[in-house]
Amino acid sequence: MYGHSCLRQRRTSRRRFLKQAASCAAALGVPRIVPATVLESNSPSQRINLGLIGCGNQSTVDLPAFLEQKDVQVLAVCDVNRASRGYLTPEQYLGREPVRETVNKHYARDTTSGQFQGCDAHHDFRDVLQRRDIDAVVVVVPDHWHALVTVMAAEAGKDIYCEKPLSLCISQGQKMIAAVRRHKRILQTGSQFRSSPDNRFACELVRNGRIGKVQRVLTFIAPQNAVDPGPGWQPTPIPEGFDYEFWLGPAPSAPYHEGRCLYRFRFNLDYSGGQTTNFGAHSNDIAQWGLGTDDTGPVELEDLGSEWPPAGSLYTTATKVAFRARYASGVELICETRDPKMGARFEGTEGSVQFGFGGLKTEPESLKSSVIGPNEIHLPRSNPAREKDVYKSYVPDHVRNFLDAVKSRNDPVGPVEIGHRTASLCHLGNIAMLLKRKLQWNPQAERFVNDDEANQMLGRPMRAPWQL
Repeated sequence: MYGHSCLRQRRTSRRRFLKQAASCAAALGVPRIVPATVLESNSPSQRINLGLIGCGNQSTVDLPAFLEQKDVQVLAVCDVNRASRGYLTPEQYLGREPVRETVNKHYARDTTSGQFQGCDAHHDFRDVLQRRDIDAVVVVVPDHWHALVTVMAAEAGKDIYCEKPLSLCISQGQKMIAAVRRHKRILQTGSQFRSSPDNRFACELVRNGRIGKVQRVLTFIAPQNAVDPGPGWQPTPIPEGFDYEFWLGPAPSAPYHEGRCLYRFRFNLDYSGGQTTNFGAHSNDIAQWGLGTDDTGPVELEDLGSEWPPAGSLYTTATKVAFRARYASGVELICETRDPKMGARFEGTEGSVQFGFGGLKTEPESLKSSVIGPNEIHLPRSNPAREKDVYKSYVPDHVRNFLDAVKSRNDPVGPVEIGHRTASLCHLGNIAMLLKRKLQWNPQAERFVNDDEANQMLGRPMRAPWQL
């Protein structure tokens, strides 16, 4: 793989690094941090040293959740953008330098001097992976980088918290599984709605037959939340401090436009799958959980009238999501653009259960007070102590579950295989909507049946010199 020789060349002496870090800490009046990798003990108090790869919009959600964990030290942040505005909102100011400042200010509060400069800012993610003092990385880069960074992180011996959707395409997800398992790494997919008590309870109601035999699942996708420059768009100047060529990486070469990058990368098929893989990675994930299909997928898919941008547009993902997936059990999953922005509804012969931003809803209402017995199906809890559903707790609990898994070496609630199957469902939906015809899918072989054109869409070529 490209970058391995550079990775070896960048490696510095572990002993020299620790000596320099200790001297720096003493000078600043901060406590010396001993990397978890040099500790022999598996004590619960063992500190996990972390590198954040990607300093965009989602980092404003993930980073605070890691910073509040007392057994975590964020030693490095990384991004190809030094600093700029214009992420989710025009005012949002992010990049490696602003995010490093956020980390240093956080830790400065706990020092006697009120100062801290112990977090490094890197331009190249390989510089983070080669550091022997870092135990785990948080991958918050655009989707077209997920597989490369995750596979290289696993090879470098790092545990991984990778944002959803896990992959850009199905073949890349398969390679992520192989790397994580081969190198015995822990991976948590950032599908934090699995850490919601209400969502878990909703799935337990379904799995334990409270709504009878499941007949249909509706999953809801948010509308597109960015304005397409439209046909006739023109390139714009690359901002100072933004390494656009590195940002593109394995994606096809393309002229720069501000609507192509930062938060809006998700609306171009070269980098993501639109709202199908964005919000769909949440709603379809919980649908899979409730159906008990985490280790498989549908057998048939078809378009239900999806809509796409006109030819020549900068954005290339579906503006209206609408597809149907049928499972071997006969259950249908219909995924479509609809308000509420995210959620799913399970419909059975004896009732229904719905989750999402509108809260937990059941028919009949009495299902909300149903008790899951000791001999029934109980799904994993990210935070066993949390009973009340609080939206702001989803990410912290999901992060805590990942850290506990790093220490125990047991799988978290969103391991790599589950993240892959959820992302695969979303990718399959996009393929069906693009081809506008009914497709037969073999979830065991992970191939379309007798459809070469569709099978060619399971992978994406990578621009040289990047490869998996």
